[in-house]
Amino acid sequence: MAVMHVDMDAFFAAIEQRDHAAYRGRPVIVGGLSGRGVVSTCSYEARRYGVHSAMAMERARTLCPHAVFLEGNYAHYREVSRAIFAIFARYSPVVEPLSVDEAFLDLAGLGRIMRTPRGYAEKLKADIWHEVGLVASCGIAPNKFLAKIASDLEKPDGLVVIEEEDVLSVLAPLAVARIWGVGKKTEEALRALRIKTIGELRETSPARLSCAVGARMAQHLLALANGVDTRPVVAARERKSIGREHTFPKDISAGEEAEAALLALAGEVGRRLRRAGIRARTIQIKVRLGSFQTITRSRTLPDATCYDAEIYKTAYELFCALRLREGIRLLGITAAGLTAGELSLFRDEAKKDSLYAAIDAINEKLGTAGITKAKLLRRAHE
Repeated sequence: MAVMHVDMDAFFAAIEQRDHAAYRGRPVIVGGLSGRGVVSTCSYEARRYGVHSAMAMERARTLCPHAVFLEGNYAHYREVSRAIFAIFARYSPVVEPLSVDEAFLDLAGLGRIMRTPRGYAEKLKADIWHEVGLVASCGIAPNKFLAKIASDLEKPDGLVVIEEEDVLSVLAPLAVARIWGVGKKTEEALRALRIKTIGELRETSPARLSCAVGARMAQHLLALANGVDTRPVVAARERKSIGREHTFPKDISAGEEAEAALLALAGEVGRRLRRAGIRARTIQIKVRLGSFQTITRSRTLPDATCYDAEIYKTAYELFCALRLREGIRLLGITAAGLTAGELSLFRDEAKKDSLYAAIDAINEKLGTAGITKAKLLRRAHE
């Protein structure tokens, strides 16, 4: 057994139920509460009514109107995530995060420490429960693909170990959608071949499969269908970008509303850059129109920045160049080309660093009662 996959059960909803006794045993749904919001996470009580992640919030309200609906406290969720990953680090020297609530742990070379893989996972699950008060599901298998499959087989509070000799029999009855890379289009193509399970996929000839999904995808699917996955567990990758986007309850115009939204987004991106101690050379905007057409534009700056004003100026110029006349559904700003954010040696830049550090410190302490842009303050009171 070389890999463990740990996945927290209904993470955001479980935190809310842990923190609020009144929510326990009730369906809890966390996500965007606007008309266009989607479900981020829901408790298992809500899942019994057909609610699931990425579902439109309006649909979730129809299926489970008596649920507790929450926008969520994502800063708090990240704090809990850090506590959980600190526990992961005690169990493996190599932890690969997949999201705030799941990770792969490399178990290679830990035979003397863990005695048995199952016992090792049981101890990890117990530590998470006693220290954080949450339930995790674990899967242990020869590789990453199988470990992730295993952690999902007996949720919630699951623990499944897939032995080498059992790989094919465990995979055979599972739906092909369980394979990484199988989206709706690929699943439809496989169904056209009357392939619904991984076992049926495994018995399909490479030539027939290639005709339906292409040679490269066919090779990928057949490898995983046979339980072959050679990817190593790798530690947290270097962050490549920092971004923020917002979907509006109603389409907005390309005038003052969009200007204010970009100003707020630039402030959030700048704050996240400074908090991470990095700067960005490239600023990209994302615009989704009411027709769902998505447009992106980017510009590389002569000098890397983490200042709100420079991020906003670049984003706003890119936006104005689009000359949009259609309503806007979503706006986003992403900072890329990240570099270490060392303090500038130039006087004017050093003043900016000090000013933004002071503003960030005040806002960190006071939140929305802290310092904000005058234009945003005016719009909040209109």
